[in-house]
Amino acid sequence: MYDVITKKYLVDEINPKQRKVKLKPIKGDQDAYDRLWGDSSEYNFNSRITQNYLFFYNQIQREEISVDQLFAAVEKLQIIDITLTPPDDDPQLVFESLNSTGLDLNEGDKIRNFVLMRRSIEEQEQFYDNYWSPIEKNAGYDKQTNSYDVSPFIRDYLGIKERRLTAMKEIYQEFKDYVEKRGQIEEVLKELRDYAKRYNKIRAGNPNFPLKLRASLYRLNRFESSVCRPFLMEVFRLQEENLLTLDDVGEVCRIVESYLLRRLICDLPSNTQSKVFLTLCNDIKRLNGTYDGFIEKLRFVLGNKKEKAAFPTDEDFAEGLKNKNIYTMPARYKAYIFERLENGDSSEYKEIYNRLDSGEYTIEHIMPQHLTPAWASELGDDAENIHDQWLHRLANLTLAASSYNIRYSNSSFQEKKTMKDGYLQSGLKMTQQIARAEHWGLPELEHRSSMLVNQCIALWPNKDSTYVPPQKQYDEIALDDDVSLTGRQLVKYRFRGIEHEATTWVDMYVQVLKKLHNIDTAYLNYLASADDSVDLASQFSRTEDGFEASVMVIEGIYVNTGTSTQHKLNMLRRLFEHYDQDPSDLVFFLNDKKYNDEESSLRHKVRREYWSQILPAIRTETGTFNYVSPTKNNYMSGSTSCPGVQLSCVANYNQARVEIYIDTGDVGKNQTIYDALKSHQSQIEADYGRPLKWYNQEGNRSCKLYDELLDVCVANRDDWPTMMKFHIERGTKLLKAVTPYLP
Repeated sequence: MYDVITKKYLVDEINPKQRKVKLKPIKGDQDAYDRLWGDSSEYNFNSRITQNYLFFYNQIQREEISVDQLFAAVEKLQIIDITLTPPDDDPQLVFESLNSTGLDLNEGDKIRNFVLMRRSIEEQEQFYDNYWSPIEKNAGYDKQTNSYDVSPFIRDYLGIKERRLTAMKEIYQEFKDYVEKRGQIEEVLKELRDYAKRYNKIRAGNPNFPLKLRASLYRLNRFESSVCRPFLMEVFRLQEENLLTLDDVGEVCRIVESYLLRRLICDLPSNTQSKVFLTLCNDIKRLNGTYDGFIEKLRFVLGNKKEKAAFPTDEDFAEGLKNKNIYTMPARYKAYIFERLENGDSSEYKEIYNRLDSGEYTIEHIMPQHLTPAWASELGDDAENIHDQWLHRLANLTLAASSYNIRYSNSSFQEKKTMKDGYLQSGLKMTQQIARAEHWGLPELEHRSSMLVNQCIALWPNKDSTYVPPQKQYDEIALDDDVSLTGRQLVKYRFRGIEHEATTWVDMYVQVLKKLHNIDTAYLNYLASADDSVDLASQFSRTEDGFEASVMVIEGIYVNTGTSTQHKLNMLRRLFEHYDQDPSDLVFFLNDKKYNDEESSLRHKVRREYWSQILPAIRTETGTFNYVSPTKNNYMSGSTSCPGVQLSCVANYNQARVEIYIDTGDVGKNQTIYDALKSHQSQIEADYGRPLKWYNQEGNRSCKLYDELLDVCVANRDDWPTMMKFHIERGTKLLKAVTPYLP
């Protein structure tokens, strides 16, 4: 009977491979399955394979099912075998279609299939062993559910790369789009694997880490502060690159703790924190082009956050602590606060978290929740008001053993102090301090409140930064901020985490409209053709003659620019609603004209000097740039053998690029040239020596293919040798690789 089942359902006898299984599990499941045929002491009891086997084994034993009955049951099982014929049938699309009904897979499951499908068995095994298995083990295992799900990790990874947070249900599609943009999935997987190891450091720590770092990471995880993980992964990257020490990382974590806890106490919105942490590393480097002095820069950047992203001051924090209803906060926050208050940074550690988890400790109201006559007498004439105001505040709360708490109940203050295992006999410092009081009324509550506020300010500090910026910092105002910007000088703006230069409000307005149009090309086309009775249509036209002042958004769509700054911003707010974009994702950097002119002049001077130094060498190596002079712009372009196609070198404040830029002035011609090059992608990239990024976004006339060097800044002269080598060597290779395939 075993042979029948095996040969009919499980084994492909003509398969040349050693393991001739028809249904192939992943490696971890295969190992668990193999162990089932050995000694039960070797079973992997954490595996669902083992758990399912034991369930059916016990059920069969309990029901006393015969072998014949079991075989008859197995024969009722159905296996659906779908044969696909590439390239007409796409396995990934078939998989997505089959998964569109029934029990949903998580986003990580879909990504794993995307990574492994369309590959030979050998490639699947290589990708799984080298990349996916380490990614899952480091970033996907959940002890509580005993399952793997890398979805949250990949969401954080995409947040780092794209500087915006993707909705959980959209991670799979976002990952596919990102891989398409990067071009080479193996390069992405290598990077994912590295970030997964950093992710694991954040979640699990390391016994070799300094004590303060281990303690801070543990507290952040108990706080359930996933919002800061993208930033902390970047911090660990810098530590691995020897730009930060482990002690530095520990101090960073302490600053993050302070930022999170102060904002929680002051009731500042948590939905702004993700944007803060996604751009925080970049904000730090942008100050002067380096990560030097990281700790002080971090304090400086956070200390200069405004409005919804602010780092609360000592005064605001103290006010929040005095009045906050602590008792009704989620348990994880209460545990975090009381653990810190009890232990601080003392070496005499009291286990608070686990005892709260187990119920051994509970939160104790000193003045009880029920106002008894004895307590009314203790509190005095204004007992009811005192009770109402102070009952759930920090000053009236402490920790107690649950068995003691039951006995404390509504007892008088003197009874709580002196009873067996009462306050005087407590092993907790915070409770022993309470026992020193003779009475418990308003003076004692106010005194303890003041003492705890001072303790909290010390435990969660907001220290002034010693960092002095080299230039005036700009005000950062988001589109959803209720601030008038009329007359303010625009320096640049940030949209969805990426900064763009724009020296006028008109420039910004048109650039953002183009980006919105790329999201959905139909809407602006509709507005440009509609009559003025349609909302917002009066601001768009098919011709430039429709308004006194207008700018072309894309060919055939013009926008009215003869309006006030405030009107343009109001238009963007309404358009953001239609496009379902978060207005806080559009941030303006503002300065007065004097400083703006000075900053622009300095920026232009630096770039002109950089291009002056590199130009002779790049002319010699590439054979182009012959009629090009040093420029103040962030790019310099040389001609190729094809009109309308240029070799461009780009020097920015966060990266350098070499690119083949295609713009003949005609969308159709641009597309033809791009398609011709794309059809030879594998050969071009082989000749170039590594993958390229290919960019041809709908709605844009121009298109390009490029390579980039990250984490360099043209304002930092120490980066110039690296940038010049990249521009010269890579620019030469890119031109040689592309030239044979240009029309």
